[in-house]
Amino acid sequence: MLTNFVLFLIEKSLKSDIKINFSSQPENSKDLFNAEIAGSERLRALILIGMLGLEAILLIIIYFFYRNQYLSLFNTNIAIYAILIFTLLIIVYESVVHFFIGKKMRMFFHHRSFFGYLNAFSEVTLLTLLFIFIVEYSGQTVILQAPATLTYFLFIVLSTLRLNFRLSVFTGALAAVEFVVTSVYYSTVFSNLPADRLHPDLTGMQYLGQGVILIISGIAAGFVADLIKKKIVASWENIKEKNEVIDLFGQQISPQIAGSILERKDELSGTRKNVCVMFLDIRNFTPFAETHKPEEVVAYLNSLFGFMIDSVQNYDGVINQFLGDGFMATFGAPVSEGNISQKAVMSSVDILQKIKTENRAGNIPETKIGIGLHYGEAVIGNIGSSVRKQYSITGNVVIMASRIEQLNKRWQSQLIISAEVYHELRTETKGLFMPKKPVKMKGINRPVLLYVFNEEMVNLKN
Repeated sequence: MLTNFVLFLIEKSLKSDIKINFSSQPENSKDLFNAEIAGSERLRALILIGMLGLEAILLIIIYFFYRNQYLSLFNTNIAIYAILIFTLLIIVYESVVHFFIGKKMRMFFHHRSFFGYLNAFSEVTLLTLLFIFIVEYSGQTVILQAPATLTYFLFIVLSTLRLNFRLSVFTGALAAVEFVVTSVYYSTVFSNLPADRLHPDLTGMQYLGQGVILIISGIAAGFVADLIKKKIVASWENIKEKNEVIDLFGQQISPQIAGSILERKDELSGTRKNVCVMFLDIRNFTPFAETHKPEEVVAYLNSLFGFMIDSVQNYDGVINQFLGDGFMATFGAPVSEGNISQKAVMSSVDILQKIKTENRAGNIPETKIGIGLHYGEAVIGNIGSSVRKQYSITGNVVIMASRIEQLNKRWQSQLIISAEVYHELRTETKGLFMPKKPVKMKGINRPVLLYVFNEEMVNLKN
């Protein structure tokens, strides 16, 4: 519970202090860690300001209710005044720390370790000086057994936000040493005073026992700090994996698919899956490119690919590669959701309808395309080295889809699907296609049954 609470506080603080863009690769993991430390150190200063301020208010309230008992112990108001002055000093000190880290973050990065130890020493020693001041001016050692000494534990607990095991142990050990030394000194000095000024509870067992607990608390806080640090590192590893997916697929996939890939990372290493492969080709592109300026050709392709890519991604497809005047897309890999053949066909029909609309509106030169779809098993996964990888789809299904697309030129059609795709479709979608006579294809011994898209059927349904 403590660890989760601390992580929650760190996250809230960093959202206001440090903006990290997780959609791009972090430039430097060390810088991210430094930013995390700086944010948690500033958060720690704010928490101390709030906690010590609350402590001072509550002590004042208790003082008003038990004033007579208080005066019977100290015979003066110096203790309550000293506590209020200490609270004010530590609030000012922590405010300076918060401001300094915010304005001089780079300087804090370069001297983080020194600053951490100095800050821990200053906070603990200020509290110890408070107790010494009260004892000296009140002539009573009771403050060393009062609840105010538990403030040491506040510094120890909040040392976990420094995410440094040694710093937490140092804070606990320093608090123990200063408390024990102060108690030993005043138990010795005050032992020669009259009995009415010697507090009977100031015994070796009491202050040594509290010193031991302070040290153990520091060690426990160190383990919590180390656990928080490990969780942060683990979070960065998850971010790194997300960035690797983004680097691998670039703008080929939607954020929803990217999230699904992260849940099934094992499939990126290589597996067999049934996929539906789409090949798309823009007709008469070569003559267009020869008679237009390069910038006009690029603008034309961009205008087409813009809505084509949207159509593919809207149906959970992935653009695997652009082929100059066309592209290859895959449905069902890396993520397989629902009826992938149905999605591939609907994406193809959507592309054809958008081209028709753009042609009629005069937004693009008169354009026709050819699309071929085939459904079958493929081998998918990352191929390459640690320096350069490509997500690849290989298998006969890719070759078949490419050859099916080429038949559009012979049949003067724009969308042809294989029988394997047709059999996966819903009944109403099947009605959009007409069967062709089995055709002989290169590399296939038996004739292949194909289906051609009937645009008139779409118009009738509309």
